Amino acid sequence: MKTLKNHTLIYDNECPMCNLYSKGFTQCGMLDEDGREAFTEISVRNRTLVDFNRARNEIALVDHTRNKVVYGLDSLLLIIGNSFPLLEKIARIKPLYWFFKRLYSFVSYNRKQIIPSVKNDTETSCIPDFNLKYRIAYIAFVVIFSAYILSLFSGRMGFNLKPDFIRELTVCLGQIFWQTVFLRNYLKDKIWDYLGNMMTVSLMGTLLLIPALLTGFAPVFYLIYFGIVVLAMFLEHLRRCKILKLNYKPTISWILFRLTALAIIILITI
Repeated sequence: MKTLKNHTLIYDNECPMCNLYSKGFTQCGMLDEDGREAFTEISVRNRTLVDFNRARNEIALVDHTRNKVVYGLDSLLLIIGNSFPLLEKIARIKPLYWFFKRLYSFVSYNRKQIIPSVKNDTETSCIPDFNLKYRIAYIAFVVIFSAYILSLFSGRMGFNLKPDFIRELTVCLGQIFWQTVFLRNYLKDKIWDYLGNMMTVSLMGTLLLIPALLTGFAPVFYLIYFGIVVLAMFLEHLRRCKILKLNYKPTISWILFRLTALAIIILITI
């Protein structure tokens, strides 16, 4: 690897994803060993150069030779392109650059809902701005993906259930509507943060179902497996509510809807 000298990446040390890939850059030699610096521990030298508000949304890369800063996708492409120039040239082709730019923003603006941090309430925390467009996009992505996988999985559980994307889509949308209506007054300004975290719980459950789709066991196996996945989702929902400093009300409402929807589906199909 070719090391990008005299550059410092200002990463969100409270974000496991940011921590992982920034550490990877230094360990593989794409940046100097001291080529990354935590946002919450930024040095005076870098503080004078970095736009803090922008750096919360787009990771900053400081060029100490020219005393300039690049942000977001451009900072990552600069690091990668220093070792792999062809990859950077391909990524900068207009249609691809447009796509990767949106993908970067999609992840960045939702990163605290994908992997929450317990230290999000401090003044120095690297918390991205709330972006309604990307939050709705994240929720929509999870709803469609989950509905598709659940429609495939439901056909394995017996009870005369057949794969039905519209049915599962209705359940996923119903969960959002249910939680929004019943918890709106309780959640107040945390409603979008909660919905983002709730959808990540759904996404995790969906991903756990995929390996079972590659098997060919009896329906009882899929019922038990589904129950285990729901239990894991329940525990993760509790953990995230604790991080958001919410009580048990959202989790109780969440599980009540899940049980009600499952009971209605089974009764309709018997």
